[in-house]
Amino acid sequence: MLNGINHNGIVVSDLEAAIDFYTNILGLELVDRRERRAGPISQVLGYENAHIKVADVAAIDGRVIELVCYLNPVADGRQTEERSVVGASHIAFNVDDIDSTFSYLVQNGARALNAPVTVATGKKVCYLQDPFGNWLELIQQA
Repeated sequence: MLNGINHNGIVVSDLEAAIDFYTNILGLELVDRRERRAGPISQVLGYENAHIKVADVAAIDGRVIELVCYLNPVADGRQTEERSVVGASHIAFNVDDIDSTFSYLVQNGARALNAPVTVATGKKVCYLQDPFGNWLELIQQA
């Protein structure tokens, strides 16, 4: 049946700004860009005359995040900033130095929910949002 996860996708309102944040700030690598309009993508997404721009960014371990910018229909703003709603919740990243990574991200457009906190012996965690409201989790493990 299933044989692995291909990618995770998130919706952004500005693809160029998202590429900048995820590559230059988070350090992921831009591996692909594409634009899809009408035809099969409309069937896949379930929107008549769908039009999207997409960029794939990858972590050092090869895991891919698909940044999707809807041009038609235009994406609505995030309906809630609550984390306890059904649906995709967050993307978690492993980091070596959570305190400096947290500070760097906040200084470069991320919005903090909480400062890093020790949740178990040798494990610190925090939540923040990217500039588009998508939740990110940082995890430092000894």
